[in-house]
Amino acid sequence: MAVRGLHKFWALEGVTPTDPASDVHPPMPGKRLPKAISVDEVTRILEAAGTDTATGLRDRALLEFLYSTGARISEAMGLDVDDISLPAPGEENEPGPAIVRLFGKGSKERLVPLGSFGARALDAYLVRGRPLLAAKGKGTPALFLNARGGRISRQSAWTILKTAAEKANITKDVSPHTLRHSFATHLLEGGADVRVVQELLGHASVTTTQVYTLVTADTLREIYAAAHPRALG
Repeated sequence: MAVRGLHKFWALEGVTPTDPASDVHPPMPGKRLPKAISVDEVTRILEAAGTDTATGLRDRALLEFLYSTGARISEAMGLDVDDISLPAPGEENEPGPAIVRLFGKGSKERLVPLGSFGARALDAYLVRGRPLLAAKGKGTPALFLNARGGRISRQSAWTILKTAAEKANITKDVSPHTLRHSFATHLLEGGADVRVVQELLGHASVTTTQVYTLVTADTLREIYAAAHPRALG
C-alpha cells in the first residue's frame, strides 16, 4: 500500500512519467469463516434451555426452532402463529415433520422443514406455554411471546441463548447466528448438497453458502492430520 501510494505521488508530481503501480491491486482478504459449534455443544445448550413453565417451554421451542431451521433471528422474531404448519399427531402421538414459512431479506418468502425435535418443542409451547403468555397481552398473533404477552425482542432471544449456554457450561461466545452457522455446517458435514443448504438458508447466491464448505474442509483436514499415521512426518 505504501509503495503504491509513493508511485502515485511521484506521478502526480511529475517525478516519474507514469505510475507503474497503478495496475497492481492488493490481495483480496481471506474469507471470514463462520463460527460453528459442535453437535454435542448444540445438544447441551438445547437440553439446558427451558423448564416446564410457560417461559421455559418458549425458550426451548425458540432455540430448537433456530437450530432446526437455520432461521435468522429477525426471521424467527417476525413469525406469527399462522406461519407454522404442525401436522396432527401420528400413531406415537407426536407431531410429524412441519413446514415453516420464513420471510428473509427483501421480504422474500421461503418454506423450510422443521424436524421432529423442533416440532415437539414447538407443539409443547403452543399447547402449554403460549396460551398462558398470551393471556397477559392484547391478542398479538406473534409466535414467540414475552412474559407480558407481546412479541419477544431480539435482545431477549440473545439472553435466552446466553443463559442456556452458561447452564450447559459452554464457554465459547455464542449468539443466535451461531446456531444458524452450526445448522449449515452440520448439514454439509452430513452430506447435504450445497444448493439445498443455500435454499434453506435463503442465500441469494450459492457463493455465500460455499463459505461453509471451507469450514467442513478445514475440519476434515484436522481429523485427517490427527488420525492418519502418515499425515504428518
